[in-house]
Amino acid sequence: MIHQNWETSETIRELTCVHTDAKKYMVNQALTAGKTYPLKNETEEFYFVIDNTGKVGGYYKEYFKG
Repeated sequence: MIHQNWETSETIRELTCVHTDAKKYMVNQALTAGKTYPLKNETEEFYFVIDNTGKVGGYYKEYFKG
């Protein structure tokens, strides 16, 4: 249940969104290209950041550089 504390946990580092061109999902509603987001957790495939909604969301690593 560690995911319940991600919003208040320490930021690992900052990531910059490079694009929101998603093939399947509507990423452009939660991320803005060029904006920097605080990284709260990461897995092999996903970054978990606080997005434009103010909540933690999981996104493919392809959307970020950092």
